[in-house]
Amino acid sequence: MHSISQFKPAWWLRNAHLQTMAAKVFRRKLELVTSSEAIELPDGDFIELAWTEQPKENSRRPIIVILHGLEGSKDSHYAKGMLMAIKARGWIGVLMHFRGCSGKPNRQASSYHSGDIRDISFLTEHLIAQYQQCTFSVLGFSLGGNVLAQYLAKVPNNPYQSAAVICAPLDLASCSARINQGFSRLYQKYLLQMLKQSTLNKITNKVIHTIKAKQLTDIKTIYDFDEQVTAPLNGFNSAKHYYQQASGNKVIAQIKQPCLFVHAADDPFLNHQMSLPKHKLPEHLTFEVSNHGGHVGFIHGRNPFKPKYWLEQRIPDFLNTHIANEN
Repeated sequence: MHSISQFKPAWWLRNAHLQTMAAKVFRRKLELVTSSEAIELPDGDFIELAWTEQPKENSRRPIIVILHGLEGSKDSHYAKGMLMAIKARGWIGVLMHFRGCSGKPNRQASSYHSGDIRDISFLTEHLIAQYQQCTFSVLGFSLGGNVLAQYLAKVPNNPYQSAAVICAPLDLASCSARINQGFSRLYQKYLLQMLKQSTLNKITNKVIHTIKAKQLTDIKTIYDFDEQVTAPLNGFNSAKHYYQQASGNKVIAQIKQPCLFVHAADDPFLNHQMSLPKHKLPEHLTFEVSNHGGHVGFIHGRNPFKPKYWLEQRIPDFLNTHIANEN
C-alpha cells in the first residue's frame, strides 16, 4: 500500500542537497566499535561482517542485518547511526560489506552490483546455521536496498520476519540518468572516483585482465562505468541489459514478508516518478513517501546543534512491531 510519510524536515534543513550531505558532516566524529568477521564464499572470494557484538551461544536476541549503499561501509554515517540505533534497542546488528568494500580488495574480477544476491543469500544461510534460535530482520540502504528487494522476491522462503528498503534505486536506468543531471553530478563524480580507483587497483594487481586502465580515464558517468565495467564483468550484455535485469521495481510485489519502503520525492539520486510502484502493492508492503528527506538524510528537530535522524526511529519502530509479535 502507499502511505504518506510522517517525516517533517528540520526547518533549517529543507533543501534536498543539504539533507543529503549534512549527516555526513554532522556525524564525521561519530564512533562505533564493531567486531569484524570474515566469511569465505563458495566461489573463493570473501566478505567481511561488522557486528555490534558477536551473539553469545544460545542468545535469543534479534539479529538485524544491514546492507550498505554503493561504495559504502560500516563507516558510512547512515550505517553507523543505524547500527547504534539497533544496539540501543537491545538487538544485535550486523552489516555485510559487499565484496571489496571493507577496506580490502576482493579476489575476483567482479565485485558486487545492484542485482547480485549471491552473498546475502550465502550470509543468510550462514546466520541460520550459526544462530538458529534467533529471529532475523533485514534492511538495505540505496544500492543495498535494491539488492535486498531482489533477494526477498527471489528467495521467498527466507527467514527474515520483516524488512526495510531505504532510498533504493528501484529503477536503475532512470536513476543512472538522474545522477547525471544538475548538482547531482557532484555525487556522481564522488562515487565514480571510488569505483574507478577500486577497479584500477584490481587492474594493477592483475585481478582484472579484460579492462585497461586507459578505459577508466575516459569514463565520466555512472552509465559509462556500468556499460564498460559493471556489465561485462558480471555477464550482462550492456548497461541497459544490466538495468533491466537488476532493477528491483519489477519484482517487489513478490516479496512475502512485511516490508517498509522509504522514499523521498526530492532524492537527488533517484528519479521520483520512475521509483514509485506502477501497480497496487499487497497489504504487507508499505511504500512510504515523504516530500523531503534527500538521499538517506531525513534529518529533523528544532535545534541545529542537536539534529535528529528520523530513519533511526522509524525503521526500528517498524521492525519492532514484527519482532514483538513474534515474541
